[in-house]
Amino acid sequence: MDWCRLHYAKIYAPNTRETFRRQTMHQFIEAGLVIANPDQPNRAINSPKWCYQITPEALTLCQAFNREQWLYQLAHFQKNQPGLRTTYAQLREVQKIPVTLDQDLTINLSIGEHSQLIKSIIEDFGSRYVPNGKLLYVGDTGQKWGYVDSAEFERLGIELNLHGKMPDVILYAPTHGWLFLIEAVTSHGPVDGKRYQELNQLFQRANLGLIFVTAFATRREMARFAADISWESEVWIAEAPDHLIHFNGSRFLGPY
Repeated sequence: MDWCRLHYAKIYAPNTRETFRRQTMHQFIEAGLVIANPDQPNRAINSPKWCYQITPEALTLCQAFNREQWLYQLAHFQKNQPGLRTTYAQLREVQKIPVTLDQDLTINLSIGEHSQLIKSIIEDFGSRYVPNGKLLYVGDTGQKWGYVDSAEFERLGIELNLHGKMPDVILYAPTHGWLFLIEAVTSHGPVDGKRYQELNQLFQRANLGLIFVTAFATRREMARFAADISWESEVWIAEAPDHLIHFNGSRFLGPY
């Protein structure tokens, strides 16, 4: 495998293209794509003989590209090499409690990224952060109300405003008496100051604690709206479901 070995013939000054290259190679190592100094693992970091070599697993994967066994080899590699996203996500164990749904209930939403994010909110956010939660409402891009538990709203004494702008998802935590009002951001904006006041007004008669959550599919998408997100609200990102971002207030994941 000497053909894929990379050598550096000199020591490079800090903050140069070569130090950047080494930082990039470090990421490749973390991803399980290459190994450093397979012939002498304890080689000094400033040695001119420092080198990298593709791992056997990555080489097998590369050789399978555009061949019949490609998808199999890719799935095998990903299973055994979680890669940078898993490494950097700092995953932690979070107790998951299923969101209560009627056993015969099927919710059909319009096809699209918005509906996929809503599905993640219900299955991933709800099970982690809404204690013994119940799904009360789901909006839909194809029809205004994809699902609504009218009986539960009535039992809670909440009068639905047919003309109000509902959030995308409403989850109820009976253990704490909290309503989670969740906006799924794909085409529309987050819970900003204006939306925060709108939702407060829409549910002002509910004798329950209100928690405002903005959900994004990715951190990159969240970065686009970071300056607009309201204080005293939470942010959840589907690609890192075990983490929350709290926009400062006197409480953390609780009503005000």
